[in-house]
Amino acid sequence: MKVLIIEDEKTMAFEMEASLKKAFYLCDLAHSFKTGLEKLKLNQYDFILIDLSLPDGDGLDLLKEAKKHNADAAYIIITARTNLKDRITGLDLGADDYLPKPFYLLELQSRMQAIARRKFNIAEDLLSIGNFKVDIKKRQIKYELEEINLSRKEFDLLSYLLLHKNRVLTRVQLSEHIWGTFVNDDYDSNYIDAHIKNIRKKLNCHANTDWLETVRGVGYRVKN
Repeated sequence: MKVLIIEDEKTMAFEMEASLKKAFYLCDLAHSFKTGLEKLKLNQYDFILIDLSLPDGDGLDLLKEAKKHNADAAYIIITARTNLKDRITGLDLGADDYLPKPFYLLELQSRMQAIARRKFNIAEDLLSIGNFKVDIKKRQIKYELEEINLSRKEFDLLSYLLLHKNRVLTRVQLSEHIWGTFVNDDYDSNYIDAHIKNIRKKLNCHANTDWLETVRGVGYRVKN
């Protein structure tokens, strides 16, 4: 999933970035209100982490603007400001969580996973499709008790489609959320198609994958 970290304390921002990258998130960084807003206008994110005390503006004002451009994202306010008024205002503006500094990076990841479970309406990290079980947290896919070896990008692509079950995702959306870039030529488009082909090949060795549907001229969908 793709994350925007808007944090002016660069050491802290880099630590969050490194921690989330180890957990297979794609991260963009912004160290100011202005840069954060520019990235929000250009990209779609799954998570947006906003510090309230930015050097050129208030994070609460940025949160208002962010919701206009990334309505589907999940928002976590990260700040040293702990007064009740800021907390209530942030939540009223649409933040999904509020994490006061200092905090543990593992706690941030746990809160993001909890938000993702609520967002995608899944009770736990284990998803089922056909005869396959997918453990989002452990990054495993199994047929019965046998684990299937998918590459990192193949797993990212399949799990992202599973989380958006019954929704058609375009190649542009898949490219941006899985690779962090837009599809801008045939090469990138073919790159996605090649990964889907590999996923089908590996899974079809065990069971039918009719649930992984190609929507001609648009993209792909996992249908239930």
